Amino acid sequence: MASVLAGVAALAPASRADPPAQLSQAFGNTVLSTYPDGRKAELWLQPNGLYTAEGRRGDPSSGHWKLKGGKICLTQYRPLHMPFAYCTAVPSGGPGATWTSRAVTGETIRVRIVPGHAGGRA
Repeated sequence: MASVLAGVAALAPASRADPPAQLSQAFGNTVLSTYPDGRKAELWLQPNGLYTAEGRRGDPSSGHWKLKGGKICLTQYRPLHMPFAYCTAVPSGGPGATWTSRAVTGETIRVRIVPGHAGGRA
């Protein structure tokens, strides 16, 4: 989960039924996080509050997202339920947008939105 949850930049909270424009830009696209070692993790957000992901080691995961306190919070349910949520900023901008963030492990990562469901290490 740590590899995937890192890259999602801040805005006001909204309900899943009416997500903010910046978050809507991530739907149907891939949030790609690149770690200092060059490995990549992919995250796919769905408007219904679910997400799927593939970590930098190729491990699949999935769970729920919600907006809380101006951030997006991700809670992993598969393959293991994590008893905590990882909260971070929401992507600002559509495909091609890039920014720097911190992984749940503390590492500095580069994040970008890749058009479409890139799958397989865009």
